[in-house]
Amino acid sequence: MSIALNLDHAVARRPNSGSRPSLIGLSKSELATRLEEAGIGEGKQVRMRASQLWNWMYVHGVTDFDQMTNIAKPTRQRLKDSFGLDRPEIASEQVSVDGTRKWLFRFRDPAQPNMPAVEVETVYIPESDRGTLCVSSQVGCSLTCTFCHTGTQKLVRNLTPGEILGQVLMARERLGDFPGGERPTDGLVPSGETRAITNIVMMGMGEPLYNYDNVKQALLIASDGDGLGLSKRRITLSTSGVVPKIEPTGSEIGVMLAISLHAVRDDLRDVLVPINKKWPLKDLLQACRDYPGLSNARRITFEYVMLDGINDSDADARELVRLLAGIPAKINLIPFNPWPGSNYACSSSERIERFADIVNRAGYASPVRTPRGRDIFAACGQLKSESERLSRREREALGAA
Repeated sequence: MSIALNLDHAVARRPNSGSRPSLIGLSKSELATRLEEAGIGEGKQVRMRASQLWNWMYVHGVTDFDQMTNIAKPTRQRLKDSFGLDRPEIASEQVSVDGTRKWLFRFRDPAQPNMPAVEVETVYIPESDRGTLCVSSQVGCSLTCTFCHTGTQKLVRNLTPGEILGQVLMARERLGDFPGGERPTDGLVPSGETRAITNIVMMGMGEPLYNYDNVKQALLIASDGDGLGLSKRRITLSTSGVVPKIEPTGSEIGVMLAISLHAVRDDLRDVLVPINKKWPLKDLLQACRDYPGLSNARRITFEYVMLDGINDSDADARELVRLLAGIPAKINLIPFNPWPGSNYACSSSERIERFADIVNRAGYASPVRTPRGRDIFAACGQLKSESERLSRREREALGAA
């Protein structure tokens, strides 16, 4: 049985900054420019002030300028009058029996206060040696992959760098990951000195490479040593195959790459992952071979959902090995996670084991991903249905308040 948490009122409905622009998600140079335009320093002084703010926002996770104790009170007041440090509201938080957490985050655009809020889902997966945060890049999705529930939801808009980072900051706050924070007491989050969030995967709602510039800026801040400080080897971007943006992902962002492959023939992949009609397997795999920094130490992960009678035969496994020849790779086999209305079923455990055995014998690591958070619709390919129902309930509750 999953747990739906009662959220603290101040956390769930923290006031936003109104029409004041948020500083979350700005690059260091953009941050300095905004401060200078607001008359808060110039030259070396404004660069020093930007560094102070950067540290408070990303290392300490503060949400109030008054907490920035090494900044003079008059300057703090000017910052409060000019800017915000907005984070998303939490519409819901659910905890699975296996410790997986799913948040429905609500974003409001300070520049367009009359526009309706948008919502995305973000998932935290704890393991004994790490904690992985699955982050969304878009509200909805335009790819219409037939096995993925998110793909049945229309694309609403791209998330901004601040909204992408806001998911990470809010999750870190809820998990007690900032200095002085307290870990949840349910025993489902790693304890001790290790960060609760050690890894980020851009595998939530949306196609990250269709929002390339905003995702790039957010991940460069996440991997900045003076910011969130995550190693680029602990950040993975998953794409369904936006071929022109794969090389820039390696050369400009430098994170690990994952490919949502799911089929070894163009005719089948055209159905499962329709973006294949634009960039077929030949082009996609060549882009993978050319990925900057690719090596045995920096392998590409190929994600392969196991669909009963569709893509799980011995012949499919052998063709997968042939296609990936020469690419340093790991193959994640993903048991299909069902959702209401789906036309697919998960391959049997015996079939998955047989498929994995063929791939393993060819020299590729092919772990079978253990489904996590199925009871709260937080597993791979399930992000959507619960959020839409909860959105309606939340709106009704907020309207009655």
